[in-house]
Order: sequence, then C-alpha cells, then structure tokens
Amino acid sequence: MARRKLGRNIGQRRALLRHLTTALIHRGRIVTTEQKAKQLRSTAEKMITLGKRGDLAARRHAMAYIMDETVVKNLFEQVADKYKDRAGGYTRIIKIGPRRGDAAMMCYIELV
Repeated sequence: MARRKLGRNIGQRRALLRHLTTALIHRGRIVTTEQKAKQLRSTAEKMITLGKRGDLAARRHAMAYIMDETVVKNLFEQVADKYKDRAGGYTRIIKIGPRRGDAAMMCYIELV
C-alpha cells in the first residue's frame, strides 16, 4: 500500500499522525483534511486493536505511540470495552466540503 507523504518529511509525518491519533482517541471526533484522515484511520485502528488486546506489552506499545498517558488509560479501559465485539472498522470518515482558504477537502473522522 502506498503511503501518503502529506507534504512532510518522515519525522514530521510521524509526529503529525501521533498527535492526530492522540486527539482522535481523546475527543472521539476531529476535523482534518481527507488525506490526513485516510492515513490516520490505519494508525487509529491499530491502537484500538492494541487496546482490545489489553496485555502489558500492548499497553507499552500504545504508550510509545500515543502522547498522553490519560488517553492510553482511556483507550484500554473505555474505548476497548466499547469495541470488544467488533472485528474492525472502528472509524468513520464523513466529508464536509472544501476548506475556504485552499479548497482542500475537509472531513470529520470519528470513532463509530
């Protein structure tokens, strides 16, 4: 699968996805561009899968990626319980139209 570069070098792209993943799990719904949302979907679903596993190794992997310890705690206690019977597809992307400044397609990405 081809990865989107999002106009950034590798370090900036990793930091962007880490922050977006943290914000999505913390808030449940964020507004971003369509391309960022499509890239974020894969990392967010991997983090939720780690939360469903629930063991110590999974918690440490999540702590290494997610920026906030309280968000990791929320992921393992509340979000994982919410999706325990779901096999995948934890996120939804809803298009909301172009951004006023540069006409980039904006969308909501939310946890289902």
